[in-house]
Amino acid sequence: MIAFAGIAFTFCMVFGGYLLAGGKMTIILKALPFEMMMIGGAAVGAFAVGNTLASLKQTGRDTMKVFKGSQWKAEDYNQLLQVLYQLINLARKNPVGLEAHIDNPRESEIFLQFPKLLKDHAALDIICDTLRSASMNYDDPMQVEELLDRKIDETKHHLEHSVHGLQSIADGLPALGIVAAVLGVIKTMGSIDQPPEVLGKLIGGALVGTFLGVFLAYCLVAPFALKVKAAADDDINFYKTIKEVFVSHFHQHPPKMCLEVARQSIPHHHRPGFAALDEAIRSLKSHA
Repeated sequence: MIAFAGIAFTFCMVFGGYLLAGGKMTIILKALPFEMMMIGGAAVGAFAVGNTLASLKQTGRDTMKVFKGSQWKAEDYNQLLQVLYQLINLARKNPVGLEAHIDNPRESEIFLQFPKLLKDHAALDIICDTLRSASMNYDDPMQVEELLDRKIDETKHHLEHSVHGLQSIADGLPALGIVAAVLGVIKTMGSIDQPPEVLGKLIGGALVGTFLGVFLAYCLVAPFALKVKAAADDDINFYKTIKEVFVSHFHQHPPKMCLEVARQSIPHHHRPGFAALDEAIRSLKSHA
């Protein structure tokens, strides 16, 4: 909601100020479709040249984070900690029984408690690969932490690909606006024999290109890149929570202590309350 409000406020202030100063929208509206075609088309085309089809699709999906925000919410963290509690508890009590859950998580009664987790391949791989490595005696806390940090860095690099793409578009838009403006000037020079009032409208239309390139870059696309980066950073905290639980687990801390260490590392706006998490764990024990 705040993103929509910010966009609406920006448009109101920019164009409202222009109209209050005595400007006329006629010239802008007349030139807008053609300028958008040149500037927007060149931006999308250049982005397509420098990226793969998968990257284009990812950028399109990630742009929606401007309005939806982070993928993971407070309730997701609560559910994650419950799932990890059951897994590490099972790993200590029945390592053989754990194998069925990590080999086929989509049929695991533990993972099925958190369907959203099953849709995130990165989180699922981190959990299953770490537990599988532990079953092969790769359980040194320092080595596990280093391995998880590398996996999280790889995931972060993937999540931030859209950020770099959007920022590159924002950086190029002012120059593309100048290109469109130059083409407008060329068009104007072809009508140099026209009266001043005609030339004025042609020059005004040409300058719309410069305005549009700068406006799109700094008022829309660059803020979009910033918001997508904030959402990506927020999502990375989800994977860091998994890491904290496993590192504590391999340090042989009690399962509830592993959860508490991870819970305190979660950003405050997503952090589940101690009482709520403790009640959820008690409920799991009573149903075990």
